[in-house]
Amino acid sequence: MPERNPIKIETKVIHEGYNSEKYSGSLAPPIFQTSTFTFETAEQGERRFAGEEEGYIYSRLGNPTVTMLEERMASLENGEAALAFSSGMAAASAILLGLTKTGDHILCSQGVYGCTFGLLELMNEKYKISHDFSAMESREQLLQAIRSETVCIYVETPINPTMRLVDLQMIAEVGKEKGIPVVVDNTFCSPYLQNPITLGCDVVIHSATKYICGHGDVIAGIAVGKNEFIRKIALTTQKDIGGVISPFDAWLLLRGLKTLAVRMDRHCENAEELADFLISHPKVANVFYPGDKQNPDFSIAQKQMRKPGGLISFTINGNKATAQALMDELKLIKIAVSLGDAETLIQHPATMTHAAVPKESREKMGIDDTLLRLSVGLESWEDIRNDLEQALSKI
Repeated sequence: MPERNPIKIETKVIHEGYNSEKYSGSLAPPIFQTSTFTFETAEQGERRFAGEEEGYIYSRLGNPTVTMLEERMASLENGEAALAFSSGMAAASAILLGLTKTGDHILCSQGVYGCTFGLLELMNEKYKISHDFSAMESREQLLQAIRSETVCIYVETPINPTMRLVDLQMIAEVGKEKGIPVVVDNTFCSPYLQNPITLGCDVVIHSATKYICGHGDVIAGIAVGKNEFIRKIALTTQKDIGGVISPFDAWLLLRGLKTLAVRMDRHCENAEELADFLISHPKVANVFYPGDKQNPDFSIAQKQMRKPGGLISFTINGNKATAQALMDELKLIKIAVSLGDAETLIQHPATMTHAAVPKESREKMGIDDTLLRLSVGLESWEDIRNDLEQALSKI
């Protein structure tokens, strides 16, 4: 009997992880809005706490609605298992704390999200877990940056907010050779555009607040990896630190995921048009967008991303005051620090998402006072362009 054709991601985002037959035929997954679960007998409770019997105990340790989300995300990222968290930073901190101990070293991509930078600084200050940043532009450069005490390679690609890319297949190959797990923050791409585990990486994390949700009404995080590792994290840093997602937020993410494919297609189409507009505008100094053929990382984007994504960073001629004046002139585009929403958002990384990063470190990451990050929404791209055009004409 011939094998069934593999289910495509556009179908997985709608169906994976949920069987309506188990829930009275309900088309929408039910919300198990409960803190605890009852046991049939005291002995059953004992077996579940001992790990000898599968079943739910307490929603900090597992919940049916959350399980549906985790199974769907594991499938979308081609991983064995997933964990849902109360925020993207809860996911990042659980994974990094789970991989490290005092004296260890984390090697990071040249730039990271501002709060990830803060977490790394805190881990160094309190627990003597050090870190370094590397451009990771070649195998040789990566090997030179790895220390004997390096236990984790942590990568953002595209990097927030400079949009630089890292060759994940190359990083994964070096990680395998050295026995060092590679953790990838895949927030900017979503599983629809990039799958680091397929490229050989070990763990994927997401701020599910962004494209996974898509509607700006949930704070959440996701981690995906091998069963053994994910179970270890579930039983340690997630259970004991407690950054777990609520059942209702898990349900909202399941609902948001159903439209991920069509949303990402629109984000990408709009971004392509707007990148062309910004590249040709005389008041725009530089545009950082993976789909730009002049981008030094264009070949990496072609290799590991299905489409260039919905984020564009750009610098303008002038200074911080000029950049802020441009933002203040916008009418349709909202000033906000998130991304992946239906609305187009703009922010100033040097004073917003990366404000906690010291100026010297920001500049090494490529973040100066004229850099703006645009999260392209789902509106008509012409309307977004017109808003940018009128604002640029006033500075």
